[in-house]
Amino acid sequence: MQSVTIYSDGACSGNPGCGGWGAILICKQPYAELELSGAEHDTTNNRMELTAVVQALKKLKKPCHVKIVTDSKYVINAFQQNWIENWKRNGWKTADKKPVKNMDLWKELIDAVKPHQLTWQWIRGHSGHPENERADQLAVKSRENLANYS
Repeated sequence: MQSVTIYSDGACSGNPGCGGWGAILICKQPYAELELSGAEHDTTNNRMELTAVVQALKKLKKPCHVKIVTDSKYVINAFQQNWIENWKRNGWKTADKKPVKNMDLWKELIDAVKPHQLTWQWIRGHSGHPENERADQLAVKSRENLANYS
C-alpha cells in the first residue's frame, strides 16, 4: 500500500465569513506532490478545516496508508476521542443533545476515510512547519481571491 501524507488547513475571514481551504498531498515512493485549494462564501473555519481533509482524501484513487497532519483539534479529536462514534450512536446529536454542526461534511469525511489506513498528527498552527504554512497560504489565497473577485 502506498504511503501519503496530507497537510491541511482552513482559513476564514469572519466566522462565519469568506473562507478558504488548502491541502498538500505528498507521496514519497514514487515522489509526487499535489496542492489543492478552494473557497466558499458564508462559511466557518471549522467547515474549511474539514473540507481540506475531505477534498484531499477524495484525490486518492486507491487505498493508502495516510498520515493527516493538521492544526485542527476539531478534526483530529473527532477521530481520536471517538466523537464521531458518539454522534452516530446519539443520532447525530452532541452530548448536550444539539445537532452536530457540519454533519454533511463529517459524513463525507467518514466515507472518504473508509478505504484507507489513517494516522493523525496535530501540529501547532503558525509555528513555522513548512507544509502547514504552505497549506495555510493556499487557504488564505483562495479566500482572498474569492473575496476580491465576487
